[in-house]
Amino acid sequence: MTYNGLLSSFPKEIKIFIGAFVLILSIGFFTGLLFVSQTSTTSPNGIVENYTGNEEDEDAEVMKFKKSDREMLTIVHTHILSMSFIFFLLGGLVWLTKLSKKLKLFLTVEPFLSVVLTFGGIYFLWTGVLWMKYVIIFSGFLMTATFSISVILVLYQLIFLSAKR
Repeated sequence: MTYNGLLSSFPKEIKIFIGAFVLILSIGFFTGLLFVSQTSTTSPNGIVENYTGNEEDEDAEVMKFKKSDREMLTIVHTHILSMSFIFFLLGGLVWLTKLSKKLKLFLTVEPFLSVVLTFGGIYFLWTGVLWMKYVIIFSGFLMTATFSISVILVLYQLIFLSAKR
């Protein structure tokens, strides 16, 4: 088999290694989304409450308090760093697929923009810029969509495409 720099030309063992990595990475990513849904941060008001608290609502089912400076810096810092590595590694695999350069560019650059908008938006929301909740929802959706599409394309090319001999 000739190596042409694409995932489809990699040896079977390397494909299995990459496939296992992408599957485990996906489990971690989507487990994080399950956590988000458990904290009621899938709605605009839920996002606001999660970071700015709801102590003024006496009828709240779960009492939440505004996050401290330290908590916010920890959330923003750890998520931006870890998500950057996730999207860098996945993006490297996307660049090894047989797709158009424009699609590869979008799938590999957009997530970095979404990471900054999502977690920067969370920080600004915490400081009182409440309209950022809509930016957070949109960028979070776009980040999840590009992650999912990238994973599907990488796995598809690992499993179903093989290089011409």
